[in-house]
Amino acid sequence: MDKGLISSGRARLSDVAKLAGVSTSTVSRVLSCPDLVAETTRQAVTEALAATGYRMNHAARNLRKQRTGSVVALVPNLGNPFFAKILDGMGKELAQAGYDLLVADTLDDAGRHTTLQRFMDASRADGIILMDGMVPVDHLRDAHERTDLPPLITACEWVEDSDLPRVMLDNREGARLAIQHLRELGHRHIGVIGGPDRNVLHKSRLAGVHDAADGMRLTLFEGDFTLQAGKKAAKCWEELSPDQRPGAVFAFSDEMACAFMASLQRNGIIAPRDISIVGFDDIELGSHLAPALTTIRQPKRELGRQAARTILQRITGAEVDPVTLLAPQLMLRETTAPFTNVRIAG
Repeated sequence: MDKGLISSGRARLSDVAKLAGVSTSTVSRVLSCPDLVAETTRQAVTEALAATGYRMNHAARNLRKQRTGSVVALVPNLGNPFFAKILDGMGKELAQAGYDLLVADTLDDAGRHTTLQRFMDASRADGIILMDGMVPVDHLRDAHERTDLPPLITACEWVEDSDLPRVMLDNREGARLAIQHLRELGHRHIGVIGGPDRNVLHKSRLAGVHDAADGMRLTLFEGDFTLQAGKKAAKCWEELSPDQRPGAVFAFSDEMACAFMASLQRNGIIAPRDISIVGFDDIELGSHLAPALTTIRQPKRELGRQAARTILQRITGAEVDPVTLLAPQLMLRETTAPFTNVRIAG
């Protein structure tokens, strides 16, 4: 690049375009939706931006376009560590396009789904990423019928009977991988700690369990993805007679798996010596436990980035895939082992 083209005053968009050898509209596109621009062009514009010292006037841009410059992510539990890396990937991708990420809980203090309706206003957000599949479908009716509202997509979870674009893990395949791993270790009686019956993740993961559990015995424990549910499931497991206890347990979240394992350890029941345990999500804590948790990995940062790309496309009016499916991965660590006929005394 010829830095002699740079003026000594405040850089303008046209200065950046001239230095990069592209049109001003291409520079604008790189600033607003970089994922829609070829990598070589994006690199040339990025270098020109750095060389000229160009700074976007976000307030003026948003006023001209009648935009807020913000995307809102709505999550069902802000305290859940599972969402941290997703939001990190989401925020970084949006920042590259000049958008701020706002985060809010879908539930109010009374446990009602009221937050979404507050943000269904183009003056508050340019786009909404909904990560709570329990939001009532009638709350989404306006998103389908009105064009003056901010575009809305779902990520991680989705709402049944809604045709909103989805960015999600292949949960069914993830559960199938977990059960197949335990089957290959010789386990034929498996406990399953699920989620709430109406939750879409529970339904998909349970379907994956059944895909791989042909001829196997299943014992279901109630759950809700929380630490408390894992602790309760451990108590239920211990209350079974030794010959009724499953020799392996698959939990639909790492939080439940961690609490289940810790509760058993307090009573001298150790994984994988006495029981094999598999979780789901691959939260950071799981790899630091002793023993480290075998689990199904969700590519959380990539999921967040893909959700951000999808909402940016929707904001610009571009067509998006109705479903973007990410692949799970079995993370083999230390909590699973081949089945033995040794029974833990009651």
